[in-house]
Amino acid sequence: MLAACGGGGDGLGSRRTPPPPATGPEAIVATPKACDASSLASLQLSNAKITSVTSIPAGTYTPTGSFSGLANLPAFCLVKAQATPTSDSLINFEVWVPQGSAWNGKLVATGNGGYSNALSYGDMAYAMRQGYATLGGDTGHQTSIDFFWGISHPEKIIDWGTRSINAITAPGKKIIAELQAKEASRAYYYGCSTGGHQAYAEVQKYPQDFDGVIAGAPGNNRVALNAEFLWRYQSNRPTGSTTLVLTTAKAQLLTSSAIAACDSLDGVTDGVIDDPRACTSAVFNIDALQCPGADAPNCLTAPQVAAAKKIYQGPKNPATNALIYPGPVVGTESGWSSYWGTTEPTRADFWRLWVYENPAWDHWTFDYNRDMAFSAAKVGGMMDQTNPDIAAFKARGGKLITYQGWADPVVSILDTVAYYDKVKTLQGSQAETDKFFRMFLAPGMGHCSGGSGPNVFGNGGQAAPTPTAQNDLLMALDRWVDKGVAPDSVIASRVSSGTVTRTRPLCAYPKKAVYKGSGSTDDAANFSCT
Repeated sequence: MLAACGGGGDGLGSRRTPPPPATGPEAIVATPKACDASSLASLQLSNAKITSVTSIPAGTYTPTGSFSGLANLPAFCLVKAQATPTSDSLINFEVWVPQGSAWNGKLVATGNGGYSNALSYGDMAYAMRQGYATLGGDTGHQTSIDFFWGISHPEKIIDWGTRSINAITAPGKKIIAELQAKEASRAYYYGCSTGGHQAYAEVQKYPQDFDGVIAGAPGNNRVALNAEFLWRYQSNRPTGSTTLVLTTAKAQLLTSSAIAACDSLDGVTDGVIDDPRACTSAVFNIDALQCPGADAPNCLTAPQVAAAKKIYQGPKNPATNALIYPGPVVGTESGWSSYWGTTEPTRADFWRLWVYENPAWDHWTFDYNRDMAFSAAKVGGMMDQTNPDIAAFKARGGKLITYQGWADPVVSILDTVAYYDKVKTLQGSQAETDKFFRMFLAPGMGHCSGGSGPNVFGNGGQAAPTPTAQNDLLMALDRWVDKGVAPDSVIASRVSSGTVTRTRPLCAYPKKAVYKGSGSTDDAANFSCT
């Protein structure tokens, strides 16, 4: 299966030194082409074809099937196309090219969310407002979020889990170069969740595609992540039952109790746990929440305490006691219910249809020793992006930024930190790692966005304060690649009804933002990275 992951491409991802420009009367100024099908009629693409070309006027654009319009866009050329890296592949993608002087000469490829085939139009608009040409694809399937499209179609699973960004980026670059009569000077990638997963596929398997990559909350350890969802479901129900032990309300009680106990550990009381790893059992004792008598809204029953502890622990191999995937950290409990399933585990069809290909599969029979080994062998090579050896990406001059919220209830931030630490071990030192890989962890932020802490820094295409290289990840990445100025910190904002109510620096890991001791704790200027 792994051999099928290799994407040929046409080499446009490689960094090249362009020849010096012609001078004198013989110099020819490149003239962009008109946005119509005839302009691209002679373009030859490898394993891809153009299906339509449409000129979109400046203003608000509503993509097909989108629920809302994307405002404040420049006029752009919309090119729809299809990539077919294998005979069983079909990846629909779009390329948006700003017209006239609106283009900054660079491009941003965008990722996806979950198992959905929806393009991240918000991220595409966010990038194009900054002047980038942008592109995005459907990951290689056209049937929304169900898993049936992967049955007996391993190449489609590989497209989703490994190959689709590479498959659309090579032809996307050629389309942009043909329309603009020059190649993009820089190529960046931007995505969160599955988009972060795709980012890690790029730096590990296709290091020549991008000059810079932003990976948000990467779900790159996918088989183990789905095992945690299964574990979360089973930990919160009696065996064979669908009845919840720990309810949503009791999970919220855990979060509020944890914040009350651990909020001030960083020296600032602001309703946010800065680093949940410091919120140990010596500070937040879950046993103290156990009801002294009958169940009540302000306490947990003994079975609820046991269920919570098991969820925090995460799945382990019963034969070796080795941790398969870290459980969610303290402070994430309010979001647990979204991923502990209802009548069956979240992502049950991942196991039922892709791993076992058995509609009658019983999730209660799952063995975390035998079945984890089987699953990893069956589908792990198609989707897991866990190789910390990204020296080839570093060698080509690539820069990688990872970000995640400490209150993420979906992807374990501990797994993200563990991957970073493995990369650092191979690099040999923090200094070598810092040359090309920076990680920013946001206290109180949920999965890709949301949460109680400052969570707006260009992530997710959210409306932020006026973008600068200090408060916007994409601008920070561009400055790092183009100017060699590495981001030591990024300013995150808390925005309420369009007004910034708090700012806080997110420091390049392992540094943390520490209050200087005077001034408003809602002002980033009063914190330092240390």
